[in-house]
Amino acid sequence: MSSWPLFSNSTEARFFAAIVPLLNCIRLLTYGLRLSTDEALVKSVTREGKPEELLRGPLYYVIVLLVSVLVFWRQSPIGIVSLSMMSGGDGFADIVGRRYGSAKLPFNENKSWIGSISMFISGFLLSALMLFYFSCLGYFTVCWDLALGKLALVALAATVVECIPVNDVVDDNISVPLATMLAAYLLFGYSSCC
Repeated sequence: MSSWPLFSNSTEARFFAAIVPLLNCIRLLTYGLRLSTDEALVKSVTREGKPEELLRGPLYYVIVLLVSVLVFWRQSPIGIVSLSMMSGGDGFADIVGRRYGSAKLPFNENKSWIGSISMFISGFLLSALMLFYFSCLGYFTVCWDLALGKLALVALAATVVECIPVNDVVDDNISVPLATMLAAYLLFGYSSCC
């Protein structure tokens, strides 16, 4: 996402940017379906070391990135905030929660208080940083006096969705970005943060 401003202003630029996530989708499908093998890839992006895992969380993550590039691109804060919450928020929640998460949430024994708190804080901070970055480059306008409060609500919505014990039904690499997109759309609209 931080490389999106390097692309030209042509209408086709988003499609060129979409090539990388599309190739990653193909790669994950190839190895997840065992059409080919790559033990290093499987070990680096799965939790249990099984190639089938590539067809769940990692694939969903790349699909969300692909959709964000094609639908929102750099003109909308929705995609930027959604990817920030998924990569920064959910990513840090997993790392911090696994390392320090001994105090579990009362309604979800797979999630911890510290993981959820780190999800909120890191997702909020990365989202604010990326909104600042894209607004400084002129892709959209941010009214910071309103945006930070709205962004906190979006981060809260994403954190709540990430805490809900439904990972057997829907992966949080789908639920977190979808909840973030909905909350960001309702609070910010499509093209500005005012």
